[in-house]
Amino acid sequence: MSKKILVINGPNLNLLGSREKEKYGQSSLDDIKNNCQIHAKKIGIDLDFKQSNVEGELVNFIQGARNTHDGIIINAGGYTHTSVAILDALLAVKKPTIELHITNIYKREDFRHKSLISKAADGIICGLGADGYVMALDGIKKIINNEN
Repeated sequence: MSKKILVINGPNLNLLGSREKEKYGQSSLDDIKNNCQIHAKKIGIDLDFKQSNVEGELVNFIQGARNTHDGIIINAGGYTHTSVAILDALLAVKKPTIELHITNIYKREDFRHKSLISKAADGIICGLGADGYVMALDGIKKIINNEN
């Protein structure tokens, strides 16, 4: 039976491919989604891929996964550093979670060095560009299957 994974993308990630290409690369969010869908199919994962610029919608996505998904991959964008609400939602649903960042948040501005959501994450991937999403799918599958 395949596992169902929710991939959540936060604010401004809908602008990937046109936004600060020197930091975020050439891939659009649709490109990333397509790569994830292809890889998920190869490794036997059912994938839901969502994006919102609204904090409350991200919380709703997380809460909605409570009884429907086996794990969560989240790139909360700027909310990583500010959202207690997203942290609380992740802690409440108690799902295996990977926190994901396209850039290396520790090589950026000081305020980006602190992640509020890391407390809820079983693993963190940062600085590996769009490829981090595929790596996160492999990682979440291992976490769910207790293979790490």
